[in-house]
Amino acid sequence: MHEPKGRTLPLAGPRRFIGDLVHFAHRIPTAPVSRTFDVSRLAESRRLHPSRPAWACLFMRAYAMVGADHPPLRRSFLEFPWPRLYEHPWMNCALAIERVYQGEDGVFVGIFRAPEQQSLEQLQAAVSWYKNETLERVGFYRMALRFSRAPAPIRRMLWWAALNFSGYKRHKRFGTFGLTSYGSLGAEQIHPISPLTTTLTFGPIDPTTGRVVVKLIYDHRVLDGAYVARRLKDVEDTLNGPILAELRNPGSFKVSGAIPRPHVEPANGVAAAGAIVDPRSREQSPG
Repeated sequence: MHEPKGRTLPLAGPRRFIGDLVHFAHRIPTAPVSRTFDVSRLAESRRLHPSRPAWACLFMRAYAMVGADHPPLRRSFLEFPWPRLYEHPWMNCALAIERVYQGEDGVFVGIFRAPEQQSLEQLQAAVSWYKNETLERVGFYRMALRFSRAPAPIRRMLWWAALNFSGYKRHKRFGTFGLTSYGSLGAEQIHPISPLTTTLTFGPIDPTTGRVVVKLIYDHRVLDGAYVARRLKDVEDTLNGPILAELRNPGSFKVSGAIPRPHVEPANGVAAAGAIVDPRSREQSPG
């Protein structure tokens, strides 16, 4: 019987971007640490909040607040011209957003600067902007698509330089940490990979008990497991402390002034930052 032939497809821009990211992520000696959180008290307060922020916003802000108090979470390993650590003054979050590009699902990444200095309303407004604005009007998306057109050797050289020459530029372009989740799809990531020092991920939130498995994947050149385990406990305490208090009292968050206000991209009157979000759901946010 004659075997029909398939077809050859060119790599779309988002596929090339992810290919480059994975190439460098595989070079990082990462390890995961997990902890089961109890977020049952947040569920009702979140539902009643005027913005009803996505769970990704809550986790992002809580982890950024912990990072603001613990400098090692703001560090990264640089290879050139000598091995060293760079420490950024605040947290920047790299957030992957699933969008449709040329008829196919693709992953785009936005940088959320200093989320510890953003209110939950601001974070949710940014989520909505990133998932609904046209791709061409989002600077990070536009840059990724333009960059992906370059030949692979040039892209890889520029990626390597951006990750290893300047800590400031690395954190500005790539972030200090990543956030991703397939929880709304009923799935849990085992060991997501990233070229960043830490990546936070969480699985499905049990609607009955309010419990969820949260993982922090870390670069072992920068951090150790016991330290990461203690920081996960801090994230849970922050969620059930300051984050819960802000949910119950919208508008209570005040900027301390300790960190400059983060850069945002205005569009249609909405200040855009970045967030992981599933365009099909606001309950939990895969990326």
